[in-house]
Amino acid sequence: MRWYAAPGSSAAILLLGAIAAWSARPAGPQPAATISAPGPGPMAAPDGKSSTIVVPGIVDLAPNLLAAGFARADADAVARRTAAALGVKSGEIRVSFDYRTTPDGLHLEQLTATRSDGTGITLTARSDGSLAETRQVAQLSRKLRIVRGELDAQSFYSSAVAAGVSDAIVSDFANAFQFDFDLQREVAPGDIIEAGFEQGYNSAGEEVGAPVLVYASLSTAAKSRALYRFRAPGEAQAEWFDSNGRSTRRALMRTPVEAARISSGFGMRDHPILGYAKMHRGTDFAAPTGTPIYASGDATVVFAGPKGANGNFVKLHHDNGWETLYLHMNRILAGVAPGMRVVQGQQIGEVGTTGRSTGPHLHYEVHIDGQPVNPLSIDTGTGRTLSGKALAAFRSVRNAIDTQRAAAE
Repeated sequence: MRWYAAPGSSAAILLLGAIAAWSARPAGPQPAATISAPGPGPMAAPDGKSSTIVVPGIVDLAPNLLAAGFARADADAVARRTAAALGVKSGEIRVSFDYRTTPDGLHLEQLTATRSDGTGITLTARSDGSLAETRQVAQLSRKLRIVRGELDAQSFYSSAVAAGVSDAIVSDFANAFQFDFDLQREVAPGDIIEAGFEQGYNSAGEEVGAPVLVYASLSTAAKSRALYRFRAPGEAQAEWFDSNGRSTRRALMRTPVEAARISSGFGMRDHPILGYAKMHRGTDFAAPTGTPIYASGDATVVFAGPKGANGNFVKLHHDNGWETLYLHMNRILAGVAPGMRVVQGQQIGEVGTTGRSTGPHLHYEVHIDGQPVNPLSIDTGTGRTLSGKALAAFRSVRNAIDTQRAAAE
């Protein structure tokens, strides 16, 4: 808890006195006709005091009011009313309260609790001991920020952060290109990146919430892609579209694991454990243990569990009849079981080294008509193209972003 001194008072002395008063309270239930402490004790203070605290979350409000000297029933009542207004989502809450003392104890006159986005509630004591309530709605403005930069020789992550991309959305930037670029092998120092992200601000000009990536561009010596985030009318989730309104989404993701390097490709090889030439039916992606593994497309789980040399193993049957296999997982996520439906990009497990394995990696296979094929060479198809009202709405979003980009140049 952070405690702020009110004008003309000492917050530290007030808090210590509050705790002492609460510790010395008589046993048994306390009346809750008004917000009051069970007795003056060492907490007694002059009338008309004000204090402000910042609590980590809604569940911390009642304990802090108890520490300030209010009765449990009253602290719980205030916490319930505040939770109903602000919700139970995480995030700090600023609580200011005015109170007075009488021979009967500590009485609340008014309490205001607000989140950083401006959502708030004010509780005011009535003469009959009840509480009048006034709610405040969030007052946020959103601003679009455009940043540009070049890739360095270290990593895509360091390049993006150096260019001004918030580290909170670097993975979103990389995922936007998961169908078009292999960010481990198809980019080089000097390639150009550009990102546009929206940030919420409260009335005090403070940043609120996480930034949202709405534009991503990557230009290499071989190709360039500029993508716009857009949620089509009636759709549950936003997708990435090119400037013509064509979705980047394909039947399969090329690499179902982030930030991995290919440690062994598809084809004949000398098996590192068995010691003889053997067909390698998939592609190995080396990555640290615990790295997320994603379903490469919409599918139904056929198998999920340990399977001999495969270690922890998941097999998916996709809507187009293809199958994908994921071997040697450190663990399979809870709930991933035969018959379950998964969607493209949904995490299904973590990289590991279970089964016949020499180190942490994902062995990934794609089967078409029952035959294994090279995951990196197959044609994953083309995405849908918007039309009609959806295309008109997309163009409006695209044009607004491009106007901001032009102004930032």
